[in-house]
Amino acid sequence: MRFASVRVVTNDVETLKAFYSKLTGIAPTDLAPGFSEIRLEGCTLAISSTQIIDKVNGGAIVPGSNRSSMIELEVDDVEAVKVRMEAAELGAIIQQPTTMPWGNVSMLLRDPDGAVVNIFSRPKR
Repeated sequence: MRFASVRVVTNDVETLKAFYSKLTGIAPTDLAPGFSEIRLEGCTLAISSTQIIDKVNGGAIVPGSNRSSMIELEVDDVEAVKVRMEAAELGAIIQQPTTMPWGNVSMLLRDPDGAVVNIFSRPKR
């Protein structure tokens, strides 16, 4: 078994595609109407419309309702990402870059649907 992807279900695929594309610097790949992927090193972020998911799961997934997990993206320089985010007017930062007790530098923001995204770097060892 291997971890392959995280899927974010949304009512507004285009807005989330634009957000994550600007945040990661990676263009999304459109695989079907209402379904795109951003292929990151080690994992894929899938973005799917509510309409596609509702066809197969009958409303079991509700966009924007997640309050128990976060998307985490590891970077070399959190401050550089913050500067790029601010220039592109991306997302609401809910935690400025902070050194965590285990040594990671972490910045938390919300995507357009309200999901928490952790941009972090590990300490140099």
